[in-house]
Amino acid sequence: MSAPAFYLGTHQPGWLRKARVRLFVADPRLMVYKTLPVAVDEWAADSGGFTELQKYGRWTVTPQQYVDRARRYRDEIGQLVWLAPQDWMCEPLIINGGVANGKRFAGTHLCMAEHQRRTVTNYVQLRDLAPDLPIIPVVQGWTPEDYARCADLYWSLARVDLTAAARVGVGSICRRQGTAEAGQIITRLRAAGLARLHLFGFKVLGLAQHADLLTDQDSCDSLAWSDTARKLQRPALAQCVLAGRHKNCANCLPYALHWRRTVLAAAAPLTHRTVGAAA
Repeated sequence: MSAPAFYLGTHQPGWLRKARVRLFVADPRLMVYKTLPVAVDEWAADSGGFTELQKYGRWTVTPQQYVDRARRYRDEIGQLVWLAPQDWMCEPLIINGGVANGKRFAGTHLCMAEHQRRTVTNYVQLRDLAPDLPIIPVVQGWTPEDYARCADLYWSLARVDLTAAARVGVGSICRRQGTAEAGQIITRLRAAGLARLHLFGFKVLGLAQHADLLTDQDSCDSLAWSDTARKLQRPALAQCVLAGRHKNCANCLPYALHWRRTVLAAAAPLTHRTVGAAA
């Protein structure tokens, strides 16, 4: 069984012009650019939904604003494979609010069912506004049954058949990627007929533990390398120290590519662990 496609998350949009690997870049990072970089490889766009809801407890970007910017990215950057909708995460902190790791979460103070309904209706609205854009549907929830209900909601509310979708995102799973429940969620979605999944925030733990549930039709992304570089990579990579570039590699392309190779090795099937070494 082959490994899923991996999109390296980055907060440095300039890497699109030089990284030569699949990148995952968020709309808030791109929207400030007057002149956008031209991509040298495939990439996907995130809507920045987690940060939006964490800070404000609501979306401050309208669907029309989002699709207008997305068209610009597609036309000026090029090689845009797909983009996420303005979905509503279902993590307890996003819904209830609070403080975690020094970050304040405003809280939406809505129920999970409302988050799921808004996720579905936003996808439909974006699709109607921009049928020319490769926007993917996303299922949201917390338990495996929640995700199944969200998948059903696409059909009951909007007659959207997720089994026919080119790709379906799986949200609110990042912080549980290495748990048995993450595997149960994937298994439940497979049982519902979803064959091409994108797992948001899936990295070493998730890919290593659930490799048997994933195929080369799936994909995932992670920006975790930056936090790891800032907190754990001390000193910076030897090549960066010798060149006098920086004290840590939190914004460093060589480190990000090094970290990516580690992830790909973890994602490779047990019988083909050397696949990532050449990536």
